[in-house]
Amino acid sequence: MLIVKMADINLKEVTLIIGVVTACYWNSLFCGFVFDDVSAILDNKDLHPSTPLKTLFQNDFWGTPMSEERSHKSYRPLTVLTFRLNYLFSELKPMSYHLLNMIFHAVVSVIFLKVCRLFLDNKSSVIASLLFAVHPVHTEAVTGVVGRAELLSSIFFLAAFLSYTKSKGPDNSIVWTPIVFTVFLVAVATLCKEQGITVVGICCVYEVFIAQGYTLPLLCTTAGQFLRGKGGIPFSMLQTLIKLIVLMFSTLLLVVIRVQVIQSQLPVFTRFDNPAAVSPTPTRQLTFNYLLPVNAWLLLNPSELCCDWTMGTIPLIESFLDIRNLATFTFFCFLGALGVFSLRYPGDSSKTVLMALCLMALPFIPASNLFFPVGFVVAERVLYVPSMGFCILVAHGWQKISNKSVLKKLSWVCLSMVIFTHALKTLHRNWDWESEYTLFMSALKVNKNNAKLWNNVGHALENEKNFERALKYFLQATHVQPDDIGAHMNVGRTYKNLNRTKEAEESYMMAKSLMPQIIPGKKYAARIAPNHLNVYINLANLIRANESRLEEADQLYRQAISMRPDFKQAYISRGELLLKMNKPLKAKEAYLKALELDRNNADLWYNLAIVHIELKEPNEALKNFNRALELNPKHKLALFNSAILMQESGEVKLRPEARKRLLSYINEEPQDANGYFNLGMLAMDDKKDTEAEMWMKKAIKLQADFRSALFNLALLYSQTAKELMALPILEELLRYYPDHIKGLILKGDILMNQKKDIVGAKKCFEKILEMDPSNVQGKHNLCVVYFEEKDLLKAERCLVETLALAPHEEYIQRHLNIVRDKISSSSLIEQPVFPAAKTSGVGEKIPAENVKEIRSESRPTQIIKTSDNKSQSKSNKQLGEITDKETPHKTTKDIKEIEKKRVAALKRLEEIERILNGE
Repeated sequence: MLIVKMADINLKEVTLIIGVVTACYWNSLFCGFVFDDVSAILDNKDLHPSTPLKTLFQNDFWGTPMSEERSHKSYRPLTVLTFRLNYLFSELKPMSYHLLNMIFHAVVSVIFLKVCRLFLDNKSSVIASLLFAVHPVHTEAVTGVVGRAELLSSIFFLAAFLSYTKSKGPDNSIVWTPIVFTVFLVAVATLCKEQGITVVGICCVYEVFIAQGYTLPLLCTTAGQFLRGKGGIPFSMLQTLIKLIVLMFSTLLLVVIRVQVIQSQLPVFTRFDNPAAVSPTPTRQLTFNYLLPVNAWLLLNPSELCCDWTMGTIPLIESFLDIRNLATFTFFCFLGALGVFSLRYPGDSSKTVLMALCLMALPFIPASNLFFPVGFVVAERVLYVPSMGFCILVAHGWQKISNKSVLKKLSWVCLSMVIFTHALKTLHRNWDWESEYTLFMSALKVNKNNAKLWNNVGHALENEKNFERALKYFLQATHVQPDDIGAHMNVGRTYKNLNRTKEAEESYMMAKSLMPQIIPGKKYAARIAPNHLNVYINLANLIRANESRLEEADQLYRQAISMRPDFKQAYISRGELLLKMNKPLKAKEAYLKALELDRNNADLWYNLAIVHIELKEPNEALKNFNRALELNPKHKLALFNSAILMQESGEVKLRPEARKRLLSYINEEPQDANGYFNLGMLAMDDKKDTEAEMWMKKAIKLQADFRSALFNLALLYSQTAKELMALPILEELLRYYPDHIKGLILKGDILMNQKKDIVGAKKCFEKILEMDPSNVQGKHNLCVVYFEEKDLLKAERCLVETLALAPHEEYIQRHLNIVRDKISSSSLIEQPVFPAAKTSGVGEKIPAENVKEIRSESRPTQIIKTSDNKSQSKSNKQLGEITDKETPHKTTKDIKEIEKKRVAALKRLEEIERILNGE
């Protein structure tokens, strides 16, 4: 299609334009995701392959369901689809996103050249296209990734217009194929960005004044004659009316569909987004009209560009005496003069001016604030299409001047300087978009009255953990705009990060005091930015660190919910608090309410699983973990904790799935030693000793002081007759954890029974008793050491003390009897201290104690921490501390292992008794 339309475009011209675009924007490839890119790309789940494609057509540009009030109602599914393709090939590497934007800009510039050929000569068309390609005002649309909506929409916008120019056949007949194709392209352009629909207006103007050659006086004369009955409607005009009716009907249909998509609701904006939108008459009208010359000046002199023009950037015009009204008056006079010239007089020049004015004005209408408010004051990216009309006007003016021989050389010099300086400005401006810090600092050079810019610089420094500097910018934002709720929230959060909780609470309380009061019968949410309600969440999260203020925190969550019943984050945070307050049933209610608002949120199903674990309902917990994984197969916490739940259930049939999930987990978190450790535990359960050893070693390699991995690897060696290999592992364990009792017991046992190092074993057992004098196993094994040292009386006293600690342990009584029997039969002692009994020389351990030590990972629940600058950010936190402890519930396998050890111990005891009795 494009090749056919570009048939009359010289390949050299195309190469020149592409080369110029590349020269101007090559450095944009090294920029990151900044400003709105964060919400549209980094935080947008619609880009992920796990999200169904149909979701793109249900959510807005930022991934928010269109049904939600907080949605911006910006419906651009085709643009999001291109982001998703970028993600498919390079995930979140920004270079591919910027490269595609640069390619799209080059395509737009080439198609624009084709459009210019309709109204300008070849030389002027190339000049207009070059000026468009290098204009600095386009950096926001090209270098900012979210500007792709403008680029894509422009491609189909221009293609639709070019298609319509083919709708006039011989003898003024109608060619319907181009018209049908135009309607289709208009629909596609609108699905890329809303302004795409305005091309219909341009087609109408083209049809009447260009294709049919009417002027305004001629139209008025013809209409007057028809109304007076002095003549009929000319056939050509009837043909024109039919085409216009088809175009308008198609447009009306698209508008109706669009209104249905946004559910007949306009987006909610506050006075911070667009102060003039909520101002009274005449301030609102005077300010909005003044914004038109401001935008025109950006096209004429793009020397001072700014990424954000909201809040106090442009002070309101509150009086007719404001000097800035002169700029508005001058602008409308100039625009009116051009309009009269283009509509009143026939000729190619007037037609060119008319189409230039249409390209400037009609696509700008949706962003003009004149018919409905938008969420910004000025936005450079919305000038992308209007700048086409500006470039045509400049090229046409240059053509008129250069035709005069006196000014020809001067016109070429001036034109060259403009294109060259614009190209340099664009190249330099691209570097401003390298990072959020560079972008917002460049904006502050242009405008210091915008609190949002001070806040955003603070956010950039905050992301770099530079809290001290961030605090200065946040505080400056509160000085520039004292009633900015978000600025006070930012100050509070930064104080919290600096552990200055008192100042943090004061700042949050200040932000809370600025919230508008609830007015009965009036919708509260419509008067406040949705994320400002996060002040209740942030304040509650701060004060609940104090155990005595948990109820106060809960009250804040409930207050936020009462103000906004669909405040999902409040339910989530409250659910986590209720778990902390040991109220799992109420926490369950909170999460179920949140799920009513968003059933496709994997984090919520995960949190509900945590509640079921607290309620001792492992089967229900596993069901919810599985639901979370259905929605997000790579949900790391759900993978890990569901695998642990399966492992602890003791059901052999669940082990393969548990292993599969742990393998998926380590694929997502290759640096987390816990995943490898639990794989090792599963392998030990399955008697796969070699595999278990491999996983344990990997865990230790990642975390050298991994307590449970060190002990269980040593235990594995001990159980597989590799006791001497266990010793260096135990030494490493005890170096990090000198008070590890089980490690000391195992080390003492190996020293006594394998290396015959009685002294070393004795030190281990004595150290145990220093830390825990009531430790039965350590005490008993020390008694055995005394026996091995032939100190029978000391062994007897030791066993008596041990028996007092554990009077129901039969094996201690039996060993005591053996020792007493040995004492009574000894010729070295005339009078035994205790009655005669059998003696023992065993180095036994209490069998029930020698089970695997399992690092029982606390299953983490998710705390949603809301942030003040954007909607929210998520972080995961574990419930409780990770501790080393044994499995709370013995599995069938564990019981069998324990029984085997008991039988082995009894056999060993009988053998020792036979030896002793035979002496």
